[in-house]
Amino acid sequence: VQLQASGGGLVQAGGSLRLSCVASGTFSKFNSMGWYRQAPGKQRDLVADITYGGNTAYSDSMKGRGTISRDNAKNTVYLQMNNLKPEDTAVYYCNARGFTSQFWGQGTQVTVSS
Repeated sequence: VQLQASGGGLVQAGGSLRLSCVASGTFSKFNSMGWYRQAPGKQRDLVADITYGGNTAYSDSMKGRGTISRDNAKNTVYLQMNNLKPEDTAVYYCNARGFTSQFWGQGTQVTVSS
């Protein structure tokens, strides 16, 4: 299984970005897909998560500014982030979990300038 993330970049504070992650390979379905982020010197933390049925969860820092969605037919998960802040700067990793396995994408850099 491979997860290919895209959509990161450099944006000014207050701007928006939409991250995408496409899963490819052999799998039945992912119970959940989500996004984590890791800033330099910090641990990797959950940003948002969505189940196969569409139930979502957000970190407190992203709640109200982000929207996670997924297209099960395309094995793709999206994260729309609005009103970005400099503290959102990090490498964002796509994550997919099945019953007994977990996969990570390669990460996409998000940099928010003040």
